[in-house]
Amino acid sequence: MASNMDREMILADFQVKRLALVPLSPPTSWVPGASGWPLPRACTGIENIDEAITLLEQNNWDLVAAINGVIPQENGILQSDYGSETISGPAFDPASHPAPAPAPSSSSAFRPVMPSRQIVERQPRMLDFRVEYRDRNVDVVLEDSCTVGEIKQILENELQIPVSKMLLKGWKTGDVEDSTVLKSLHLPKNNSLYVLTPDLPPPSSSSHASALQESLNQNFMLIITHREVQREYNLNFSGSSTIQEVKRNVYDLTSIPVRHQLWEGWPTSATDDSMCLAESGLSYPCHRLTVGRRSSPTQTREQSEEQSTDVHMVSDSDGDDFEDAPEFGVDDGEVFGMASTALRKSPMMPENAENEGDALLQFTAEFSSRYGDCHPVFFIGSLEAAFQEAFYVKARDRKLLAIYLHHDESVLTNVFCSQMLCAESIVSYLSQNFITWAWDLTKDANRARFLTMCNRHFGSVIAQTIRTQKTDQFPLFLIIMGKRSSNEVLNVIQGNTTVDELMMRLMAAMEIFTAQQQEDIKDEDEREARENVKREQDEAYRLSLEADRAKREAHEREMAEQSRLEQIRKEQEEEREAIRLSLEQALPPEPKEDAEPVSKLRIRTPSGEFLERRFLASNKLQIVFDFVTSKGFPWNEFKLLSTFPRRDITQLDPNKSLLEVKLFPQETLFLEAKE
Repeated sequence: MASNMDREMILADFQVKRLALVPLSPPTSWVPGASGWPLPRACTGIENIDEAITLLEQNNWDLVAAINGVIPQENGILQSDYGSETISGPAFDPASHPAPAPAPSSSSAFRPVMPSRQIVERQPRMLDFRVEYRDRNVDVVLEDSCTVGEIKQILENELQIPVSKMLLKGWKTGDVEDSTVLKSLHLPKNNSLYVLTPDLPPPSSSSHASALQESLNQNFMLIITHREVQREYNLNFSGSSTIQEVKRNVYDLTSIPVRHQLWEGWPTSATDDSMCLAESGLSYPCHRLTVGRRSSPTQTREQSEEQSTDVHMVSDSDGDDFEDAPEFGVDDGEVFGMASTALRKSPMMPENAENEGDALLQFTAEFSSRYGDCHPVFFIGSLEAAFQEAFYVKARDRKLLAIYLHHDESVLTNVFCSQMLCAESIVSYLSQNFITWAWDLTKDANRARFLTMCNRHFGSVIAQTIRTQKTDQFPLFLIIMGKRSSNEVLNVIQGNTTVDELMMRLMAAMEIFTAQQQEDIKDEDEREARENVKREQDEAYRLSLEADRAKREAHEREMAEQSRLEQIRKEQEEEREAIRLSLEQALPPEPKEDAEPVSKLRIRTPSGEFLERRFLASNKLQIVFDFVTSKGFPWNEFKLLSTFPRRDITQLDPNKSLLEVKLFPQETLFLEAKE
């Protein structure tokens, strides 16, 4: 394995942009490598240090193997992407760097020098391409054994551009063929290319798309004049609304079926009822139109166009199914009233719905599909849950409850929903100040169910008021304010109103509610203040009781602990005294001085007193320990030390004799408490 210094030299030789030939014998253009072999000097041109180190590590820091893995060999010559020019390096000194033995024969004067170690098999080299096309960038990673055509195939899948229409540019060597192998181009690891498509038309300008998007978000004011009654209607439509939706709303206002409407004022570009207003060419912000009833219901579209001098537009969305309806004794108005009803989607609310929340979910989904996503946020849940959300919270968080009563058979419903209820100002005001709950009274079962709820929550007067409302007076908007004892209906708004009038009545109800809310907030604050004072007093009293109880319990615990410790200490003392007495009685008698060899020990206690006693030299060391313990110094709590040399006698074998431990004929010891 090469050392750090050798690796730095190998890395420098591997990186720099030069070229050299590898001859059979070392010429002057070769320098010795780190391993002793003559190596090409500075030949790959790889500037990325991480890439160079990776390639060298793959070849176990074998410089020649790494070079042969990066630069292809042709006729024994190492080449780079700068051409076939050879550049001589510093002179080679044959005296200091002997060359390897020459081969017996060779047809070429040069061949790559291979080291004596085993050659590491070359790993495939990965190339990264960043390809730019208009406002897109595509990253492609391929092995250098792939072809240019394979890059184009990947780009065809990413950019949806046929390979035949694609020109891949940015190659350093100029234009290349699809069959060209990437390895033959001697590319660096990271490459930047771009795609040209001269045969494809440029994309449409983004300015037109942005202008159309802006028009879709705008609101158009259509001033529609009913020719027969000389009445004007000012209707607001979003740019995304279709011409067909305008005609249906006009049918609700004028009772002229869409098939019988004769229009003046539509732009010439408005040729399809499915076209949205933003694309129809209407004047912004206001556009005038005139509508009337066709003179004869059997008049064909061609006759209508011949008689018209201006731009008259007849709906082409109706078929010829009812062309001969009068022949069967069916009135035109009835036929097209049925057609208009058939155009409507599923009911707003299922009949006999068991769960009010599920019914409101369907109502919200159907409302959005008919009139768009800009509508009040309907509360999902029962009417009682709506009361809880609006009224039974803190005074500052209370809101008015708005109940929207829908009826599909009313001619005012579509206009009220699309023009008033879905107006941004109304939606915003309701969202901030109201909880909005809705119900559909189209079905008799749902109507009866709501009247029962109304009678229970608001009383029989309000229930009777709703019961007596005619179909054409719907939809209704009930404004409910919660009070301490009951719920009060502040206002009943019918469908024949305008946006401004609806906003004024909502604001008037809000003024009444705000005044009542301020009084409720004041009362609630005073009540909370009184409750806070009482709560603080109760808390202080509770804390005082707890402190007294804690103090008493702590004193009791302390006394119990003292008693327990005293009892333990007393038991320990009694136990130690019993042990001391038993050891003292078990000690052999002190020998006389003229007896067999006697050892005289003098023991100093921690208090400075001395214990003296004679022992037989043959006595075991354990007898000395027992003697010390009998004097109140247990040998498991005290160490018995000698002075010269200093030894811990308690660490010696207690079964050895005093003679064996060299405590003979006399010795001075001292006691020391263990840590």
